Amino acid sequence: MTTNITWKSRWTFILAATGSAVGLGNIWKFPYITGEYGGGAFVLVYLACILLIGIPVMIAEIMVGRAGRSDPVHSMSKLGKAEGKSSNWGAVGAIGILAGLMIMMFYSVVAGWALDYVAQSISGAYLDTPADAIEANFSQLLGSHSQQFLWHSVFCLVTASIVAGGVTNGIGKSVDILMPILFGFLLLLLGYSWINGDFSAGLHFMFDTDFSKLSSEAVLVAMGHAFFTLSLGMGAIMAYGAYFPGTSSIGKTVLTIAALDTVIALVAGMAMFPLVFANDLTPGQGPGLMFVTLPIAFSNMTGGQFFGTIFFALVSIAALSSAISLIEPGVAWLEKYGIKRPVSTFSFTAIAWLGGIACIFYGEVFNALDYITANIMLPLGGLMIALFVGRALSRPSVSEHVGMGDGILFKCWWFALRYLAPVGIVLIFFNSLKLI
Repeated sequence: MTTNITWKSRWTFILAATGSAVGLGNIWKFPYITGEYGGGAFVLVYLACILLIGIPVMIAEIMVGRAGRSDPVHSMSKLGKAEGKSSNWGAVGAIGILAGLMIMMFYSVVAGWALDYVAQSISGAYLDTPADAIEANFSQLLGSHSQQFLWHSVFCLVTASIVAGGVTNGIGKSVDILMPILFGFLLLLLGYSWINGDFSAGLHFMFDTDFSKLSSEAVLVAMGHAFFTLSLGMGAIMAYGAYFPGTSSIGKTVLTIAALDTVIALVAGMAMFPLVFANDLTPGQGPGLMFVTLPIAFSNMTGGQFFGTIFFALVSIAALSSAISLIEPGVAWLEKYGIKRPVSTFSFTAIAWLGGIACIFYGEVFNALDYITANIMLPLGGLMIALFVGRALSRPSVSEHVGMGDGILFKCWWFALRYLAPVGIVLIFFNSLKLI
């Protein structure tokens, strides 16, 4: 039931988990909500939420994965039984695996849009083109089932090929290559933005500290993003934790991942918004920022073709590193039943691929999957993990598995996991369902 496979190094795990955390939301959402909700003031609240909600739950997920040395279902079931609790806790892991599969269905479609724009950037399709034509170009992509089908299929195939290669030779090697490229591309774009953009306007938009904008809504938004940005509640981090080296510090590793995730999101904002402001465009979030606003900016700027290509390659790498982690928990679960990794990978991915086709042809499927996973399944999964580790498992057992000793750091984490994180997640859950 247990696995003896581990990451090549602690750093490989950090890159893999950071890759899981750094997705499309970091690039198109976090920089924008930072600017909208008070800049530096929002960042301070966000960092507090990371410390009080995100990091405690992430440590718990990795601990369960490392202690169980298996997929999320079997790890939670095994630990539950070892503590004399019900093995039905494994159902929480199953919810996470299902959530990852459902997210992959629509995520791969959006990632396909990014791949399409890599090709468009290389060919110079949107260069020296009027803004309304660039906007119409994105609408044309959304209306083309064949184009979306092609790039969605390519993305699924690439993702499956990496996961099928195994933990060390597939995922490990890929993140060792992809994540440094992502960091390099991001710094290159930051330099381009410094030279060609309105860097001052970008700094003011994102970092001017305005506590008057820190409404209760802003705090809830910060809490929600702190939870979702670390890929919590869907089994990905738990599955990766199963391969976590036994002697490495979970706490220090999670702090590193959270710091990298936050820095990348902020740098992404500073690479984008100065270009937006330099072209007198309106900052926004979501697909409109990436596939309309930024192409308009690149089309008007020196070197726009090259840096447009770099940007959409960056977006594609971020999407790929996250997609890998969406597939891995389900693949690890299928392997426990004797199904070879290549077969389990391509079978699991094929289900996501079919779901993606449904998303392409029926927009309501896309929206439903997005709503159900983000608003119900992930908060529910995160809450149950916090309750499982903080309430169902005994304190001595948790202390032994987490490897912090029983000092002040453990006591702070234990308190946050048992009290602060569950309350925070419940508030996120209610807010996402518009109940508060």
